[in-house]
Amino acid sequence: MRKFGIVLIILGIVITVFSGITFQQEESIVEIGDVEVTREREREVNWPQWAGVVVVVAGVVVFLAGRKK
Repeated sequence: MRKFGIVLIILGIVITVFSGITFQQEESIVEIGDVEVTREREREVNWPQWAGVVVVVAGVVVFLAGRKK
């Protein structure tokens, strides 16, 4: 349980620091027989910074709940 809390805390910090990711995706436009026309398209995935704070808080709660008494 404590390890999962630590992972959530680290993930939350990463989400807070980076506001999104950008990646390239190859799309097929036309395919005629052996000939295929493709193009690369840039895609973006963004998330709000408050989501990272929520994940960090959840990680702290899980971490503290997993402490041995």
